[in-house]
Amino acid sequence: MAAILMMTITRPRVLYVKGALFVLGGVLASSLLVLECPRPKAALLLGVAVWCFARAYYFAFYVVEHYVDPRYRFDGLISFARYLIRRRRRTAEGDRT
Repeated sequence: MAAILMMTITRPRVLYVKGALFVLGGVLASSLLVLECPRPKAALLLGVAVWCFARAYYFAFYVVEHYVDPRYRFDGLISFARYLIRRRRRTAEGDRT
């Protein structure tokens, strides 16, 4: 069963469904948060947080790969964190020599 859950999705229709589910989840979560605290300031802050996280994701998976280190291919946010840690270690080791 675990092997089934770890398969790479390649069918375009399934990818679109997955994307739509992410949007649906985001809309539902955001709506519930705004209903919980129905103030313009809360809605604005939620919107800014979503936008900032989306830009950070774009940075991790596009900007770094295309402009910083074209040799690296990202596999997820954990992969990106490992990349940053390894890069920091290499930089620190280079400073010592």
